[in-house]
Order: sequence, then C-alpha cells, then structure tokens
Amino acid sequence: MASNSQPSRALDGVKILAFEQVLSGPFATCLLADMGAEVIKVERPGVGDVIRSWDSVVKGLSSGYVWLNRNKRSLTVDVKKEQGREILQKLAQRSDIFFENYAPGVAGRLGLGYEKLSELNSRLIYCSLSGYGQDGPYRDVKAYDLLIQGEGGIIATTGYADKPAKAGIAIADIASGMYAAIGILLALYQREKTGEGQLVDVSMLDSIVSWLGYFPHHYWHAGEEPGRVGMRHHYVCPYGPYLAGDGEYVNLAVASPADWDVFCKVVIEKPEMLTDPRFATVQERRVNRNLLEETIENIFAAHDHKHWLAQLKKADLPHGIVRGIAQVLAHPQVIARKLIREAESPVGKVPVIANALKMSKSDARYDRIPGLGENNAEILAELGYDGDAIEALQRDKVI
Repeated sequence: MASNSQPSRALDGVKILAFEQVLSGPFATCLLADMGAEVIKVERPGVGDVIRSWDSVVKGLSSGYVWLNRNKRSLTVDVKKEQGREILQKLAQRSDIFFENYAPGVAGRLGLGYEKLSELNSRLIYCSLSGYGQDGPYRDVKAYDLLIQGEGGIIATTGYADKPAKAGIAIADIASGMYAAIGILLALYQREKTGEGQLVDVSMLDSIVSWLGYFPHHYWHAGEEPGRVGMRHHYVCPYGPYLAGDGEYVNLAVASPADWDVFCKVVIEKPEMLTDPRFATVQERRVNRNLLEETIENIFAAHDHKHWLAQLKKADLPHGIVRGIAQVLAHPQVIARKLIREAESPVGKVPVIANALKMSKSDARYDRIPGLGENNAEILAELGYDGDAIEALQRDKVI
C-alpha cells in the first residue's frame, strides 16, 4: 500500500525482478516503473547493462540508459555463480513478475527459467521477450531491431522506389516492449481471478508483423506487394509533406472525397482538378499518383510554407509541419502537456521525456536513474543478508 505522503499509483506494491538488457526489456519495465511498480534491475558487476556504454552524452551517462531506466533500483549480481543465482531465486519468490529478454534458453540454463521459478512462486508472472519467440524454427536466431525490421517487412515498405530504409527509431524493440507491458498487466488482472501466474511469451517479430496493418489484406485479396512511396501514403493521395517555395515542408492529409473537394477549391484554388477523370476517386488518384504528385509539388513551390499553412487552416484540413528534434522539444503542446520532466541521477538532475500515459488517479513518477549497483546493500538487507554477508558477497565478486 502507498503511504499517505505519497501519491497513489496504479502499480504501487507490484514487484518486478528485471533480468534485462539494452532496449526492448528495459522499455517495458520502465513503463511499469513509471506507474509505481518496484523494479529491481539485475546488472553485471563492474559492467552493467551493455547500453550503459553506448555513449556518454548525458553528463557522462549513456542517453539510452537514462531513457530506459528511471525509477528502477540497480542490483549487480554475477549469475554465473551459485550464490548469485540464489539471490535472484530468493527475489523471485518475493516478486510478482520476473522479466527477461535474453536469448531463449539463457535464463533456463542459469536456473532462472519459467519452470524453476514458477515452482518457487506459483503466483509469479514470468515474461520472456525475445527476437523470434520461445519456439519455432527461428527461435535461436540472433535478433536486433534492424534485422527484425527487415524480416518483418518494415524495410521493404519504407523508403523510396530506388532505395529502402529502416524506420528512424527502434520500432521493433519499442513495439515488443509495449506488448510485453500489456501482457504483464493482463496477466496481473487474470491472476486476480485465478490466483495463478503464467508465462508471457513476446517476440519482436510477432510485434512487428502485427503492425503491418492493411498490407497483408492487399496481398491476400489483390496479390499486391506494397511498393515504397517515400513520404507519401501507400493508398491515399495526396497525403504527406510537400515542399513549399521557401524550402520548408508542409504536412497534409486528404483522406476523403470531401477533403479532396475542399483541397482543390480552397487550398490550391484549382477547382478544375475536381472534374479531371484521372483524379476523380481515391483509386484514380492512386493510379495516377506520379502525375498528381508532380502537379501538387509544382503548385506548392509557388508560395512559402506560411501561405500554405494559412490556406489549410482556412479549409479546416488536417495539417502540420515537419519538425526537427529541437523544434519538437520546444513544441507548445509538448510544453503544455508537461512531456519534459526531470529525474535525479548520479550526475544530478537530468531531463527525461514523460510517460505518454495520463491517468486522472495515477500520476507517473520520475524519481531516479540508478548508478551501477547503487542499491545492492539495501536490496540484500531486505532479503535478510547482514552486513558481514554483504561484505563477503562483495569480496567474492558475487555482487
């Protein structure tokens, strides 16, 4: 239960033991930690999560580590030593969730697999996140976000006709992390009814394939492989950023017949295009995409971006601009929604991006990004280890 001096959060009292690394796993547990879950992050003594070494841009700390590990406690344990494994097994007995995102079989070989830990704690929810899942012919294939974007169809549908591209962010890691967080919450809810834990098996490939949207339906029903259309929509036109005469992009979406009508009449002031049979329907505009895109690009080049934003606003069509990161961080809506917060860290307060969830009765928290092994003594003391025992574990390099 939360104390009276602390705000109530949705996951107060939920304990997570996170045997995690890099991005997908830490993203999942960070979402849950923000909402009150107590997350103990297991790291390698002297080294830590590999993402700690990716850069040092945040006053000496890694940007990736700062992004993904707020509100957690860091415990360093050598899991190759029996005493280290015993510590984690004891913690699993006290935990609601055990989370791991190593290659399939790694946790099991260390005595930290689902079968072993569920014997010790029948209420334990055990979440495994991997590249391809816990079974199937690709189970043991190494996976990174880039590779999954290729295997899952993202690269083939992204970029331009002459050159594919990956998504600019690690969408396979993020998607699977989000599914893992959802799966854990569903398992917690089911446990309230059954009293039993279960295994949650999440794969990066499954996550990305589930994001393919309408592409499979075009293949199943029209035999169509989606091409690469750059900044445009595969099936709707006009849609996307158009370069204005001053070199700035204007982003717009014409998603319905009514939108097309007002776009031609009010925005570009070319009502004659409404009677052109090449552009009469969504399907015709798609078939004649190249001609239509060239026509609109030439029209937009005649005026600066402020002119087109005013025209789109007058027409009440969806529109925006293409912002760089500095512009995003200064976005008035980002400021109004308080999306930039601060968290304590070993180098003082640092800015962080807030949790996207806003709940009227469960505020997210932004407490501290832990130093490596920062919480060793307190966590072990909670398990009943006295000072001499903790010193012995340090001396033997177990922690």
